Amino acid sequence: MIRRFWDWFWGPTAVLSVGFTLIAGFLAGIFFWGGFHWSVELTNTEEFCVSCHTMETNLGEYRETIHYNNHSGVRAICSDCHVPHEWSHKIKAKIMAVKDVYHEMVGTINTPEKYEEHRLQMASAVWRKMKASDSRECRNCHNFDYMDFTLQEVRAASEHQRAIDSDMTCIDCHQGIAHRLPPSYLEEYEKVLEALSMTPSSRRLAAADHEATQFYLRSRSE
Repeated sequence: MIRRFWDWFWGPTAVLSVGFTLIAGFLAGIFFWGGFHWSVELTNTEEFCVSCHTMETNLGEYRETIHYNNHSGVRAICSDCHVPHEWSHKIKAKIMAVKDVYHEMVGTINTPEKYEEHRLQMASAVWRKMKASDSRECRNCHNFDYMDFTLQEVRAASEHQRAIDSDMTCIDCHQGIAHRLPPSYLEEYEKVLEALSMTPSSRRLAAADHEATQFYLRSRSE
């Protein structure tokens, strides 16, 4: 039995032996997977993300936030906030990002005026994605279960506890945490919540908490 299998394994196909073909295919698969994974991770680097001219505005705004410079020395780069860690969601995000290449090529936001014209639309798309996923990318680093509220400022601890009690998610309060908010953003976020079929009371709570959080963040930066 073993002899027959061994003869079959190394026996010739049309050109090469079965064994050689399987081994070569296995090694080729390893090299392909390694190359593919390397390419995907390359697109997660900050250098790649900001290599397009149209990302200069985003980069400048991001460098003025706590996610770029902070007391802990921990930095969140573009992919930490915009690319999921889970494989299936990550690949979907990479496929969807092809549209960004298209808009870069056709110059959709290649001037400051065009960028501001589309700022609300771009922000809304990100808010919708984050709200629908329960702020999945935020939770790669932040988790209510790991927070020690006794070490937080009283206002922050109170708001986080209220978020837990009200089943809220990070983006409900922390819009504009990394990029400048567009005019009429609260009205647009209301539309996002409506599109996701939230109840009127939940929408009012999210809007009220967001205004309070923005006031708190502004007061800390002054």
